[in-house]
Amino acid sequence: MTFPLFTPSEDPGPSFVGLLARLGMDRVESDPGFGSSKGLEGVAHGTTVLAVRFADGVVMAGDRRATSGHLISHRSIEKVFPADSGSGVAIAGAAGPAMEMVRLFQLQLEHYEKVEGNPLSLEGKANQLALMLRSHLPVAMMGLPVVPLFAGYDEQQDRGRLFQFDITGGRYEEQDHAATGTGSLHASTVMKLRFNDGLSADSALDLVIEALFQAADEDSATGGPDMVRGIYPVLATITSAGFERVPDEDVASRTMMLLDRLTGSDR
Repeated sequence: MTFPLFTPSEDPGPSFVGLLARLGMDRVESDPGFGSSKGLEGVAHGTTVLAVRFADGVVMAGDRRATSGHLISHRSIEKVFPADSGSGVAIAGAAGPAMEMVRLFQLQLEHYEKVEGNPLSLEGKANQLALMLRSHLPVAMMGLPVVPLFAGYDEQQDRGRLFQFDITGGRYEEQDHAATGTGSLHASTVMKLRFNDGLSADSALDLVIEALFQAADEDSATGGPDMVRGIYPVLATITSAGFERVPDEDVASRTMMLLDRLTGSDR
């Protein structure tokens, strides 16, 4: 295998996605029936994901359910991933394309840092994800949309930042909280009512757990905590120390405290 060579005018630079485009490897091959209702039967879709800013950074969270129409296709899918050491991405929409986009996004950030010698800025990372969504638009119009959330700790501004997107590649920075997916309306209502600028990490974790619980209570596509199977939402904090997933045991304990408070019981 030989390495591709480019003239100065054709050099894609540090962009891994640009390299794929130059090599003609960024095109999606379609087959008969792709985009039709018959062709999309059995495609798993994931919801709901959200992010909340707190004093030291950002908390990201996602439920664990993926659905195919009215059926539950997966009960323990993960929707929150590290983009790199200082940022994270959460996915909603068609699960297969979303996970592929996350892997490509992670590779793009790693490729840029190796080529340039410095990591891409948080603003640049959000812009890169927006470009990837814009490139995915033809596939989204066929019925396989991907709508992520992106968040990270901005070392230059010394605070957590979060970004919301639409399927066209529109990028919107949110100041306090953001949610996407079928349960986002109900989750956003909880976050809007309970958010305050002085949230600690513990308070932010409890807030996102309650937001997902209330979303699952109203939206059949959003999975609630499953105590029988031991399945709980995926939570992660992003601070100056980096991306850190919250242990399942901690999430389970906080979920039980929420249930005790909602039912008025004292265990």
